[in-house]
Amino acid sequence: KSGLDPGGAWHAWGMACLKAGNLSSAREKFNRCLKPPMDLNQLNHGSRLVQDVIQYLESTVKPILIADDDYFATLRELEATLRTRSLSLEMMCEGKIQHNSYYQECLFYLHSYGTNLAIISFYMRHDCMREALLHLLNKESPSEVFIEGIFIPSYESGKLHMLENLLETIDPGLESWGVYLIAACKYLQRKNYYHILYELQQFMKDHVRAAMTCIRFFTHGAKSYAELGGKQTWLLKIKDHLKVYLQELSRSSGRKKVAITFRKKMSATDVSRHINTVDLQMEVTKFLHRCESSGTSQMTGSSLPTLFGNNNMKTDVACKVMLEGKNIEEGFGIAFRVLQDFQLEATEVYSKVAKQLVKQQKYSEIRQLLKCVNESGVAAKNDGDNIILNCLNEFIAEDLDNLIQDMDSDENKIQAYVMCNKLRSAYLVSVRQEKSRAVQLVQHVRQLAENSGDDVVKAICAQWL
Repeated sequence: KSGLDPGGAWHAWGMACLKAGNLSSAREKFNRCLKPPMDLNQLNHGSRLVQDVIQYLESTVKPILIADDDYFATLRELEATLRTRSLSLEMMCEGKIQHNSYYQECLFYLHSYGTNLAIISFYMRHDCMREALLHLLNKESPSEVFIEGIFIPSYESGKLHMLENLLETIDPGLESWGVYLIAACKYLQRKNYYHILYELQQFMKDHVRAAMTCIRFFTHGAKSYAELGGKQTWLLKIKDHLKVYLQELSRSSGRKKVAITFRKKMSATDVSRHINTVDLQMEVTKFLHRCESSGTSQMTGSSLPTLFGNNNMKTDVACKVMLEGKNIEEGFGIAFRVLQDFQLEATEVYSKVAKQLVKQQKYSEIRQLLKCVNESGVAAKNDGDNIILNCLNEFIAEDLDNLIQDMDSDENKIQAYVMCNKLRSAYLVSVRQEKSRAVQLVQHVRQLAENSGDDVVKAICAQWL
């Protein structure tokens, strides 16, 4: 008569029927006020009303009283105990609690009015993980439901191994679980739970991704190569994963098609290249660890370069190896392999090292660097000259004069002397050139002398011309 929504009344009536133990009447009353969700895969447990019903039914199922004062229990409590029987005790037999009427009642309401997440969470609460997984598969629920309803509760309660065993039992090839497992990996990566991620990747036999996680364990948080020296076991694990993947690749190459798609794929060439990178990183780590331990290490930087970074970082590794040994020659071999393996711009790297040596005023080391470059067998004719010219672009130092004299090309010598403002030396090299070229060069030196007010050199040039 008053036009009020009768839903609340039906719900209260239904709850009263439940409490009285009249389950069939309760169903009839709730049918008038409960509605199934619009989207069964929404990430919640359905309406508050449904949750209240489930909560009551679960709380009503009491354990059987075993204490000495059983006989103090009232007749009504005893009846309730006999009627409901222990949900928790029956659950222990591999979750076989189907015979319990209150358990069946929960499932009726959940299947009629609950979301897939609510059903799965109910199964998980009562140790019925297998039923939860089968429901997920049958309903083809999205991966978010798997994460929220099954995966998070599993690892939080220390049951990740049980989950893995069940996934394998239901589908030994794990193909059905591919989407869910990849989603779980992404979730763990977002949360920075790398140890659980690594465990899961090993279970999935996803060796390429497991190797990538090992790289993270090796590099993350290390402030020095002395620290990286203590983390070399991760490099061995990376190699192990990649080798196993290579074996699997060679075994599967004979078959017409590979069914499993969720594991990360990589060509045999790329895998071999990565194994070489790991080998080289091991050499770099041992060398720099030894340098840091013996105190020859000079460089300190905010980030620690490794060969697992981009080309700039690899360049930094090559420079670090050359600069941190007792002398340039000691680390040149490893640095040269880094340059070759990753096809880095060699002159750029050598020039960077040379500039560092000028800063440290180690001019004899620059000469040793030039010697190593020339003896490497792949240096172009003017590589040594270009290294010195690059240094002169940033530093003008008296001690570089000797290096200029060692340059191969006279043209480069003249350019270097001009950069150092040593116009007399530039003039002396210029006049040794072929006549027409000498005229051009001396004219150029005379002009520079005039501009800089060097009357002596200007007069010498004018006289020669």
